[in-house]
Amino acid sequence: MDEALLRSLTPGVLTVLVRRGADFAAAEDAVQEALVEAVRAWPADPPRDPRGWLITVAWRKFLDATRADAARRRREDLVDEEPAAGPASAVDDTLQLYFLCAHPSLTPSSAVALTLRAVGGLTTRQIARAYLVPEATMAQRISRAKRTVSGVRLDRHGDVATVLRVLYLVFNEGYSGDVDLVAEAIRLTRQLAAQIDHPEVAGLLALMLLHHARRAARTAPDGSLVPLAEQDRGLWDTTAITEGVAILQAALARDRLGEFQAQAAVAALHADAPTAEETDWTQIVEWYDELVRLTDSPVVRLNRAVAVGEADGPRVGLAALAELDDSLPRHTAVAAYLHERAGDLAKAARLYAEAARKAPDLAERDHLTRRAARLNTRPDR
Repeated sequence: MDEALLRSLTPGVLTVLVRRGADFAAAEDAVQEALVEAVRAWPADPPRDPRGWLITVAWRKFLDATRADAARRRREDLVDEEPAAGPASAVDDTLQLYFLCAHPSLTPSSAVALTLRAVGGLTTRQIARAYLVPEATMAQRISRAKRTVSGVRLDRHGDVATVLRVLYLVFNEGYSGDVDLVAEAIRLTRQLAAQIDHPEVAGLLALMLLHHARRAARTAPDGSLVPLAEQDRGLWDTTAITEGVAILQAALARDRLGEFQAQAAVAALHADAPTAEETDWTQIVEWYDELVRLTDSPVVRLNRAVAVGEADGPRVGLAALAELDDSLPRHTAVAAYLHERAGDLAKAARLYAEAARKAPDLAERDHLTRRAARLNTRPDR
């Protein structure tokens, strides 16, 4: 097998597939599958036209994957259209299913994806958005997870950390407004907190309550998004805030800091501020520093750049933002906000318009478009 020949042909084959209409990620997957097939078949039956052979097989692999993806979407749509189930047993084993899907034979990321799809009720597209990967990539990950667990006994539970990650992502998807799963995520996290004495379980429950407390103020009557700084704080649920803060304080007192406790601490500082101007941004930056230490997440670093911009000025925030990959989701929107704070309104307007084109949903796109339009009509621009 001439591996050098395969490597030399790969870019050209990939280009052909893209020109035929395949998106780049799907074309890459198809070409990789064709290369695997070539390694298997060519030693016994080498083709007269290697490049043509690879293009034909890769295109067939792409079409097969596209058809399979379309069929999967149709099945998901049919599930969504099914009528509600009738009366069920009073025994609720949903949380048990979460633990079973987090099987030790799966990697944590695969276990989370499988549980979100099989138990959480999210579509593959929603899960892919949460993981910041293409939908086709997530579909393959879920399919591999299903194949992995299909031949094993589901008699060993996954760990608490994986289940917490699933509950967190289910809550976030529901909180976005695309699918209303917030109440279910909070209910299951309450159940878990009652069963397991763990500070991170308490931290996640506190985080959910503190975010959910602001939900009524997140949208205007016309459905448009209302940024945190502009929300009517009189609409916030003070009962949920009080409960969330109490749960968080008890968890932090155990001195076993984790990601969800740190996130909840940020949310609590926002909830504690009577007005946006009175927000303790310096302390929020310190909590984001802890989150960076705990997770090294690029999303956390992006949020930290916003906090730094509020605490130390927009130019310092832009310097922190410059250290991040500009392909990160919402990077452009953050840059637009910081440039607006810095007084560079023309650049901020351009960036808001660019961010609107990249927005993951209609509500966010409309919000960013309005911000761009508002700056474009200002006389001091």
